[in-house]
Amino acid sequence: MRVLFSMLLISSVAFCQDSLSVLFIGNSYVYTNDLPTVFKNLTLSLGDNALVDSKTNGGFTFQNHVNDPLTFQKINAQNWDYVVLQGQSQEPSFPYGQVNSATLPYAVQLADSVKSNYLCSQVNYFMTWGRQVGDPQWDSINTFDKMNLRLRNAYIRIADSSKSGVTPAGVAWKYVIDNHPTINLFSSDGSHPNIAGTYLTACTFYASLFHKSPVGSTYWTTLDQTTAEILQNVASLVVLDSLSEWRLKHLDSLVVSNFSFVNSNPPFEFQFSNQSEYSTDYFWSFGDGVTSSLENPTHVYNSPGIYQIDLIGNSICGADTTVQFIEINTNNIDEQSNIQWDVFQNEAGLIVINSDFKIEKKDIIIYNSLGQKCSFEILETQGSLIKIKSDTSGILFINIESQNISFHKTIFVK
Repeated sequence: MRVLFSMLLISSVAFCQDSLSVLFIGNSYVYTNDLPTVFKNLTLSLGDNALVDSKTNGGFTFQNHVNDPLTFQKINAQNWDYVVLQGQSQEPSFPYGQVNSATLPYAVQLADSVKSNYLCSQVNYFMTWGRQVGDPQWDSINTFDKMNLRLRNAYIRIADSSKSGVTPAGVAWKYVIDNHPTINLFSSDGSHPNIAGTYLTACTFYASLFHKSPVGSTYWTTLDQTTAEILQNVASLVVLDSLSEWRLKHLDSLVVSNFSFVNSNPPFEFQFSNQSEYSTDYFWSFGDGVTSSLENPTHVYNSPGIYQIDLIGNSICGADTTVQFIEINTNNIDEQSNIQWDVFQNEAGLIVINSDFKIEKKDIIIYNSLGQKCSFEILETQGSLIKIKSDTSGILFINIESQNISFHKTIFVK
């Protein structure tokens, strides 16, 4: 007895967003040169809009913010599109165990509070940069490159732990330092940003949150046009070519429907596991006329066949649909059979079945992705090789039922 599974995922994308509300929670790396205002002015110059606010205290760690009630007052003040979280400049680069105990739990706690306030808020971690000469206290971070890499890896790990995104400012800084060494980004202390550093960071935030390029902005703060344009291009390159690497999601595609399943009682009973994000309501269609609104339903099919399972997840954040297919076959199959066969589409667009056993047309059944039988015509037979013409394209399920044996393959036909 065999149960075969095939899968196809489909996602939906909704609308365009040109206005965002952003709360910055951090310390002096945010308030130096007033990063939120530079970000807002940059956004306005590009035809978009940003409502910004901030909660910043000099030297504050994630733990300091967790212990400050004013931080949570800011978080709960409104339904933010984004809440940016930044730790003290060194703390994510400290030894792994120290980060696990003194940084990660508090960074995640803040993220959980953001999402508890408003389901559709996205948490975005501000990946800062290494100090100009690193931190001489620790051999592992005693250069800019060493410290910058530790910060990069730590912020990505923190984002993964809280299912959040990252604005890779530190990566943009490294690109400028490596490729445009005449542009200085540091203030005199070798840690905080000068105006060029803040401007580059604002450009990186614009690309990260709006998913748009800052190139073309005529807002340059006090920088000359050439320098501003270089920094705009760097931010665009670092962010927009690597959105998935930075875990960045556009507000229009927050809801992601996904699920897995197991054949809990073969061959007909299946347990479905919902893995959707930002969803609160669910609609399942199991392909046999039965539906469910449970989060993790169990379903029993009454007969063999190919069934399309649709899951629609939705909430105030939007909606998304995903589709998978289950093929149930209960024919007896010799699992140890040495019979060889192959199915492919040739250059002429014909479906070719090549096997070492004789196949007749009556032995062949072709289903489309909806589980419907497809008509076809056998154009040529050469021994065990058969060429088939079908007007159906897309995902096809080729079934061979012959002499108490059953074979199944899935192909994509153009």
